[in-house]
Amino acid sequence: MHTDHGAQYTSRAFADACRRAGVLLSMSAIGSSADNALAESFKATFKRETLKGRKTWFSECEARLDTFRWLHRYITRRRHSRLGHRSPIVYETASRTTPTTLTSAALSMPGRS
Repeated sequence: MHTDHGAQYTSRAFADACRRAGVLLSMSAIGSSADNALAESFKATFKRETLKGRKTWFSECEARLDTFRWLHRYITRRRHSRLGHRSPIVYETASRTTPTTLTSAALSMPGRS
């Protein structure tokens, strides 16, 4: 769980509860609004698109399945304006360069035809 340095997140009681639940904590650097803004935006989108007005899931299994479904859609189908209205997987696939083979690298050396 990524949080800021708010009192509710830095308390011993919160840390103990997370430890018992097997949740690993991380905190943004003090005064780092950029780090916190990205995490807050991601969490807000997740909450808005998965909870849709409800407050709980019936079971942990249901919560995990909804989370997996949302992440799968977020990565493979959901278009992001920052990525030119492409999904992250399409953006990353298009960004990869074709690996150079040893033969093509040797042929492109100066003095070779």
